[in-house]
Amino acid sequence: MLSYKNSTQVIQDSQTNIAVLSVGATEQFGPYLPMHLDTLIAERYATVFGERLNAYVLPTLPFNTSEEHANQAGTVTVSPTVLSAMLEEIIVNLFRQGFNQFVLCNGHGGAYWESAFVKQINFKYPELVVITTHRYQAFEEALHVAGLDGLRERHGGLLSVATAMWLCPELVDLKPMGGDVPLSHYPVADYVFWDQLTTDGCWGHFEPGVYSPDELARIGEMFWTTFIDKRAEHLEDILTTAVRLRNLPARKEEPR
Repeated sequence: MLSYKNSTQVIQDSQTNIAVLSVGATEQFGPYLPMHLDTLIAERYATVFGERLNAYVLPTLPFNTSEEHANQAGTVTVSPTVLSAMLEEIIVNLFRQGFNQFVLCNGHGGAYWESAFVKQINFKYPELVVITTHRYQAFEEALHVAGLDGLRERHGGLLSVATAMWLCPELVDLKPMGGDVPLSHYPVADYVFWDQLTTDGCWGHFEPGVYSPDELARIGEMFWTTFIDKRAEHLEDILTTAVRLRNLPARKEEPR
């Protein structure tokens, strides 16, 4: 795997023509968790995908479409138009250097723009390919491995706490947060701010004392390791097939 921490000479000598782009978020996770959890998750995706493909991994973009959280202090949301334009610029710049295969990974569940962006870029630029990964049953399988079968939460509950205890435990304050969200709120979750739907921004809840800090960290690690591995299972096959069907060169060409 190569990354932006390598020199331009090292990247050039590697002859890789695959780049991994990742997008996180800066958004509220209730009153006691840091706001960069989605960015840390996206970085994990990018590292695993980069290792599987021996690709060039770019730094994770820390902003996303976080409109549902925008009323709460510190959250940054950008429009899908702006985000898509930024990603397109990055792809075009790298394409001019000889990169023609791109993998997009996203750490934010509310990034509805992702599928439309990938479809549009592949239509607009037939000389390259951009793929992303699909969840299929990966989420449910990861819940099972982590011992969280049947967990029904969307944001800022037990799984979020476990994730933070694995990735950044020094930033976590283990205090009660969240609560049950009425079923009547589910159909309107994409149309109003979540401070109007939840007690403290958490769609789920956490009670300290049920799990020890070490147990929480293990739950977070087991869930995300399983989830990301499942999504990476067929990554190389999908990319290779897309390259072949689009009649793209498998090796890096000279810069244009």
